[in-house]
Amino acid sequence: MTTDKIAIVEDDFNLLATLKYNLQKDGYDVVTAVDGGEAVETARKEKPDLIILDVMLPVMNGFEVCRILRKEMTVPILMLTAKAGETDKIVGLEIGADDYMTKPFSMRELLARVRAMLRRTRMTVPGSTDETAVLRIKDLEIDPARHRVLLRETSLDLTPKEFDLLAFLARNKGFVFNREQLLEKVWGYDYAGGTRTVDVHIRWLRQKIETNPQKPEYLITVRGTGYKLEG
Repeated sequence: MTTDKIAIVEDDFNLLATLKYNLQKDGYDVVTAVDGGEAVETARKEKPDLIILDVMLPVMNGFEVCRILRKEMTVPILMLTAKAGETDKIVGLEIGADDYMTKPFSMRELLARVRAMLRRTRMTVPGSTDETAVLRIKDLEIDPARHRVLLRETSLDLTPKEFDLLAFLARNKGFVFNREQLLEKVWGYDYAGGTRTVDVHIRWLRQKIETNPQKPEYLITVRGTGYKLEG
């Protein structure tokens, strides 16, 4: 079995060393970077399976790093910050981070989050009897086995969580799910984020699959209830 590679981007050398030690002890291959510029180059060169990314970095902050990497790759990103404010969390999710932790945090919780994020990138989302079947909805083609989405024959660059959300709604086409249900089904019980996470990912998906995100044809908001995928 191939060992997952994790990139840690952190300018606090004590925390960096602690994270590296514990992740290696947990069986991961670890690469590191200490500033934003090095983070981008390391991600491009090493192609990690997951990135742990601090927000406050020299050269380029974590938000800028996340924006750049999200345009180039779909690797799961776990952001770390010393700020507990809701605004930072929302910004991180809006630019494409998959999860968010506030310092100080327990190493046990971080390792659990890492395992859960990697597990979710490897598994298909529950919701049908044949979870590998290609799903076709209007001009969309969703291929769970290849983790690929085509829109009018053009491949879309989705993050792992965007793919999971779209695939779940496609398998349950026409059914309305509220935010709590989508958090449970797509993010899982162990996810510590709030329901705003769902709204952010719906907005990102609309920008990628809708001709006019302001007047969606696929991802429909059912006022006062939740969301559904129209087929």
